[in-house]
Amino acid sequence: MRPTNEKLASDILEAGKQEFLSKGFKGANLRNIASSLGVTTGAIYRYYTDKEEIFSTLVEEPAHTLTEKYRTLQKEFSARPLEEQLSGLPEISESGHDWMMEHIYNHYEAFKLIICCSTGTQYEHYMETLAEIETNSGILLMERMEAAGMKFRHIDEDMVHMLSSALFSGIFETVRHDMPREKAFAYMDGIREFYSAGWFQILGIS
Repeated sequence: MRPTNEKLASDILEAGKQEFLSKGFKGANLRNIASSLGVTTGAIYRYYTDKEEIFSTLVEEPAHTLTEKYRTLQKEFSARPLEEQLSGLPEISESGHDWMMEHIYNHYEAFKLIICCSTGTQYEHYMETLAEIETNSGILLMERMEAAGMKFRHIDEDMVHMLSSALFSGIFETVRHDMPREKAFAYMDGIREFYSAGWFQILGIS
């Protein structure tokens, strides 16, 4: 059973966070974390098995919440009638992305770690997970349009994935460049307008 010095466990997380933000996961060193706290690495091992467990503890809850919420939003969108999906796309997108930005900025340092410092961890391809959710939703929408006999320009899965990846790359640029919250939300409005209009354009529908 691990000891229950909650303050030391919390201090290790804070010191680990600063080490990761400064050097990235790969460059981070448990000895540096221990030294900054005036303890031995053995003291750290009483609470965390390795530096990846420290990293995961810092990011796993907000990361999981975002992916699951986004997956739920896309499922709810797909459950709507097709006509409602198409007519309400800009407003539905606005609601979902507003929640996403609020969540990211409410857990800013966790997402800073994921986006800028996670190489070598299970979160290294986190944006890819979100892009896959978006890609699957886009493909399902086109399948429903085709089943309904709608005329539109067909695009393949690779293109959908490319557009989805570009969307999330743009969203997380706000974190990568340390944008203030207000500026990030304004930036998100522009991204959303661009992609909503772009989808209608590339599919050849209005």
